[in-house]
Amino acid sequence: MTAQPGATTPPPRHSSEQLRSEQSAASQRRPIGAYETYSEAERAVDYLSDNGFPVQRVAIIGSDVKLVEQVVGRLNYGGAALRGAGSGAITGLLIGWLFGIFNWFMPLLATFTLAVYGLVFGAVIGAIFGLVTHALQRGRRDFASVRVTTPTRYEVVADEAVADEAKNLLGKMKGGV
Repeated sequence: MTAQPGATTPPPRHSSEQLRSEQSAASQRRPIGAYETYSEAERAVDYLSDNGFPVQRVAIIGSDVKLVEQVVGRLNYGGAALRGAGSGAITGLLIGWLFGIFNWFMPLLATFTLAVYGLVFGAVIGAIFGLVTHALQRGRRDFASVRVTTPTRYEVVADEAVADEAKNLLGKMKGGV
């Protein structure tokens, strides 16, 4: 494509200098409240929003992250096969259903049939995969667990230009900051 003589390109919506200055202004934030739970921090931001404060200039920052791994039980060969079969069945069901949707001749029958075949095939393959994986670990991790990563405290921060206004507004909130 060739340019017309005398034509100019439109200026970008944000020049790189303008973008940098906006990013540095947004990174200059000050804490306006500290909370032990996320729901308390969320309640504070909701209060600011209800009182007409520009909440797009506020952030909730979780810090002091901790990992909690809750052990839910022992894992043996039967449990490993059952967990593998469950995840394989769901995957197989979805794949079979997707293939069935694209059959234009008998879509309802094909969708149902392929979904059932996918469920069975996925459960069998998943159970075998679960057994093999458990056997290869040789008892090193023979328990099932659930991991959760959570912050231990939350800070509500606001842009430097509006931090005083936000802090004053939060001071009027019932229950305090």
